Amino acid sequence: MKEPIRSLFGQYKQKGISIDTNILLLWFVGTVNRERISRFNRTEKFLPADYDSLVQILSYFDKIVTTPNILTEVNSLANQLGEPERSRCLSVFAEGVDRLNEFYLESKEVVKTDKFTKFGLTDCGIINVARDKYLVLTDDLKLAHYLQKIAINFNNSPLWMEVKWAIAPYLSYNMREIK
Repeated sequence: MKEPIRSLFGQYKQKGISIDTNILLLWFVGTVNRERISRFNRTEKFLPADYDSLVQILSYFDKIVTTPNILTEVNSLANQLGEPERSRCLSVFAEGVDRLNEFYLESKEVVKTDKFTKFGLTDCGIINVARDKYLVLTDDLKLAHYLQKIAINFNNSPLWMEVKWAIAPYLSYNMREIK
């Protein structure tokens, strides 16, 4: 399993990685308070070690890709944090946005995506942005299956549900080799 991940990451190192809403939220919440990750209802399925793995993953790629829809969802979810973490998370969000490559897609075009009624605006935006360009990192199994079906590379192995972070065991072990 480690060789396919290394190969996949190598393929997209310079192209970039698109991260879905929950993963981006994990990044911001963990940056504010690693211990809050398991106690916030929107990130409770993750562990502080997942955050550590995510930081490693994101540092590997030359480009982190997002859309305004993802950022809006993350902003709304972060607003559910209690103070003072909410304000700190939004400050981290404001700083983090500077590191992201944001791609705007007109909603009137995104809604024309095949399967829009199944996936909605944000996921269809990911599908459109990533197609033939970026690796997608998601914890959304339904989206991952569809990405596989239409041949968009993603990382959400069957281990995700058991391990919660599909590539963490392989990446932390092999990060020195990948670089």
